Amino acid sequence: MPPRKKQPPKLSLKEQWQAMGNLPRFLRLIWETQPTMTLWNIGLRLVAALLPLAILYVGKEIIDTVIALMEDNQMSKTYLWYMLGLEAGLVIVQIFLRQLIQLIDGLLGDLFSNHTSEKIIHHAATLDLYQFENADFYDKMERARQQTNSRTVLLSLVLTQLQELISLLSLALGLIVFSPWLIILLIIAVIPTFIGEMHFNMQSYSLTRSWTQERRELDYLRFLGASNTAAKEVKIFNLARFLAQRFKTLAHEYYLANRKLIIKKSTWAGLLSALGSLAYYGAYVVIILQTIQGLITLGTLTFLSGTFKRMQSGLQGIMLRFSQISSHSLYLTDLFDFFEIQPTIKQSAEMLPFPNPIKEGFRFENVGFKYPGSNIYAIKNISFTIGANEKIALVGENGAGKTTLIKLLSRLYDPSEGKIYVDNIPLDRIQLDDLRKNIGIIFQDYIRLDFTAKENIAIGNIDIISKNQKNGHQLNDIIDYAAEKSLASEVVSELPNGIDQMLGRRFNDGVELSGGQWQKIALARAYVRDAQLFILDEPTSALDARAEHEVFERFTELMVNKSAVIISHRFSTVRMADRILFLEHGQLIEEGSHDELIDIDGKYAELYGLQAKGYQ
Repeated sequence: MPPRKKQPPKLSLKEQWQAMGNLPRFLRLIWETQPTMTLWNIGLRLVAALLPLAILYVGKEIIDTVIALMEDNQMSKTYLWYMLGLEAGLVIVQIFLRQLIQLIDGLLGDLFSNHTSEKIIHHAATLDLYQFENADFYDKMERARQQTNSRTVLLSLVLTQLQELISLLSLALGLIVFSPWLIILLIIAVIPTFIGEMHFNMQSYSLTRSWTQERRELDYLRFLGASNTAAKEVKIFNLARFLAQRFKTLAHEYYLANRKLIIKKSTWAGLLSALGSLAYYGAYVVIILQTIQGLITLGTLTFLSGTFKRMQSGLQGIMLRFSQISSHSLYLTDLFDFFEIQPTIKQSAEMLPFPNPIKEGFRFENVGFKYPGSNIYAIKNISFTIGANEKIALVGENGAGKTTLIKLLSRLYDPSEGKIYVDNIPLDRIQLDDLRKNIGIIFQDYIRLDFTAKENIAIGNIDIISKNQKNGHQLNDIIDYAAEKSLASEVVSELPNGIDQMLGRRFNDGVELSGGQWQKIALARAYVRDAQLFILDEPTSALDARAEHEVFERFTELMVNKSAVIISHRFSTVRMADRILFLEHGQLIEEGSHDELIDIDGKYAELYGLQAKGYQ
């Protein structure tokens, strides 16, 4: 793989300031997560913010009282013990507050991460299928996913910043009373560190963003090199060295780019921090000279030096934290950009319910479709009907447009031209949820979930789980019926834990199935769905001839009083259809029953003859 030297895009200071506009929306997300816990967190931080000034002032009183007692032995010590006890009490309260705030931060952070992840799942489900097939979209979604955990740090940063600002204001009031010029010196001392942090945080964000696709590739290479999905090919084709080398090359390039930035950041951070420390000790010298000259007391010296030191570290912390918050806000842009992506296929209040029952059926009228970003028609000028309770088969070579048609029929895509109707209602006027509830699809590349066998079947109509939670027997009856009809019961009977067996190897005690066994589980999903139209895309490709014959005999029962679309390369399967549509290069070229198409002696008859020869 050739080396990929790339220069991250430069971000301006203006862009970083604009990113701070994400904070109000971020704070609303925190509030949505857990309002009560958020209020407690803010309240405890307000109290904690005022404690540093109180502790420093009590410390000043203790030192001045001790000196006064040294000069006058007859003086009462009551005030000293009172101040000492008060300081001890304040320190203990500070310790407990710090622990309690950390606890709430952790709990609120976990809840925030869960809440945001849930929002991402829900939002992703509303987006169009073509968006998932776009690399730029995947980059945005990947960055959004990353923000769910890492942005919990921002939650603590923002709340700590508010706490420190209040604390700093209270300390500033105490400092102004004695030496207001120290505040000016303090601000001058921390500005260089602040500017340095802002600069390097922008560079770090630019680097991370510009390498999003490469980091996705690194994750993909990790997956390929150590997954049960690719294990056979990795061994057979001896891919381990190739994958490892590709990973090593790309990972090392990212390491070099990141190392260069980290070294520069560490060097400048050390120099700028040293400059701030020199400013502190310059102020310290002035305070000591004032104490020697008798202008201030020793207690005031300790108060001023402690306040100045606390304010220096606090102000430096606020500046650095501000820089970190602005950096995290840049990453928040990725999260909110993802939420801003809107589907073109949407629900609306004006949409109509799906006809129940279907009376006339579906109608394609001069339908054409180009995949987004392509100038080539996947299907062109197609017109046909699917009558109520009619079974049709789509036949054609790979790339003919069969799967595209069923994606349009289930409105995973909208046509580029032409219209699709159901009972003379345009498909794009039907409520999306209602449309998809009435269409049951078993795709050729069906999903294999690392869930239990019961859950893998139930996803065909996931509502049955929530509807039958209180009645476990009823749910099991539905699942058992579906498994029996699809032949999945044969698979389930061999599993150690039956229908509750975890499938796949991702989790403990999981059992992997063969391709044919998985297909039976997938076919069972059709039997738990109360649909009016069933679409079967190569539903039995992994089954042997006997099992395929039995499955379709049972499907015949399922599809009584239902419409169906079957896609298959096996002509023994498509013969069960009432009508066959033969597609070629995205166009409908032949239509009729099996016998009619054989009599025409066209493309269908040619392919049928070729396949028949294979069995002779």
